Amino acid sequence: MDRLSVKKILTEEIVDTDATVKGWLRSVRNSKKFSFLVLNDGSSQENLQIIVDEVLPNYAEVAGLLSGSAVAVTGRLVKGGGKVQSIEMQAKSVEIIGKTDETYPLQKKATSLEFLREQAHLRIRTNTFGAIMRVRHHLAMATHEFFSNRGFFYLNSPIISGVDAEGAGEMFTVSTLASDVTKSPKTKEGKLDFSRDYFGKETFLAVTGQLEGECYAMGLGAVYTFGPTFRSENSNTTRHLSEFWMIEPEVAFADLDEIAGLATDYIKYLISYALEKAPKELEFLINREDATCEKNHMEILKHVRDSKFMRITYTEAMEILGKVDPAVKKFEYPTNWGDELQTEHERYLAEVHFKMPVIVTDYPKQFKAFYMKLNPDGKTVRAMDILVPGVGEIIGGSQREDDLSKLEARMDEMHMQKEPLWWYLDLRRFGSVPHAGFGLGFERALMYITGMNNIRDVIPFPRTPKNCDF
Repeated sequence: MDRLSVKKILTEEIVDTDATVKGWLRSVRNSKKFSFLVLNDGSSQENLQIIVDEVLPNYAEVAGLLSGSAVAVTGRLVKGGGKVQSIEMQAKSVEIIGKTDETYPLQKKATSLEFLREQAHLRIRTNTFGAIMRVRHHLAMATHEFFSNRGFFYLNSPIISGVDAEGAGEMFTVSTLASDVTKSPKTKEGKLDFSRDYFGKETFLAVTGQLEGECYAMGLGAVYTFGPTFRSENSNTTRHLSEFWMIEPEVAFADLDEIAGLATDYIKYLISYALEKAPKELEFLINREDATCEKNHMEILKHVRDSKFMRITYTEAMEILGKVDPAVKKFEYPTNWGDELQTEHERYLAEVHFKMPVIVTDYPKQFKAFYMKLNPDGKTVRAMDILVPGVGEIIGGSQREDDLSKLEARMDEMHMQKEPLWWYLDLRRFGSVPHAGFGLGFERALMYITGMNNIRDVIPFPRTPKNCDF
């Protein structure tokens, strides 16, 4: 008999028929003459309750199973007798596929998220991580649907790069020389001789796919990358990973206003898709005992989905923040023109002042990347951040500098080497056009929509300083 998924059974309300289900036991409850098995197969947030009668030949062995054991059950699907379980199964046979014993780490008692990070290979068998990963899947599908439906082409940008695209210097080196530094070739200065390395020069794990995206937008018109990116920043906060996924669209013949509109539509699409495809998962995550998000988190998401996004400049934002009465709200960080906006400032603008998502544009050039288009004032660039209630900045983007002389002057000002980026400068030599793009950290978006407060819990296997297990 073909196996049915729990999702199909419950969604289609399949009853009064025989079926086979396979999955892992969440719990086993025994009484005198029968037992209740609670089975989950990963297809749904909901479980299937199975009643096993003592007349089964292997009843004693089945009744003695522990949580986490894998079974195949064939039986009759009937309407449930309780208020919660709409459909249940009356077992006719139970095949034990894989047992667990008392050492299985995920017993019925509640386990902390911190403990589950140490059991990342097993944590997907919990309700919490099943919910998170199904939402993750839906948001990935939403991303591809959104951009494809708008005529974008999916670009696989390289994971190994020869340039520091962000200029931050926080990159992982890719090398075949480092396995034994004592035997590695050296330069006269005593440094590793990367000219004798695999690629003939120093190479890194990519921090972004943007520059390659710009290349292909110049021929395809509109592209997006969706892949892993890497930072060697030694940060152990709840918002940082060493390896994470980025979505980066790039659009030819577009300016900052157009890319801000695209980003607005994309955020709304992600929220709408999650609310439609994974409502039970979101409800579970928001209402679980150890949830830290607001109890009205679903309403906040719907508010963002349905809101107009306010647009202001960085200068206007600083004027607003500078007028805040310290007796009402005291900021930890300064709010002078030229200072970077911090999370506390971003959340104040979105949550308190405007009470809606905010697009902040035209930032001072001194803390923005070299490739952002310079404004006529010579002090600010055509950059934008989108701020949402609950987290602050969720998307960052810009119009790119398409004028060769201005881009070279900016690189000189930042003491950057032009040679490694000769191909990037060529884009401004040969058929240059205005173009713009943005970047969204996939895990940051997933944190926002699910209400999770630690980025390590929204990626299957987190990579952080001193942590590369599994």
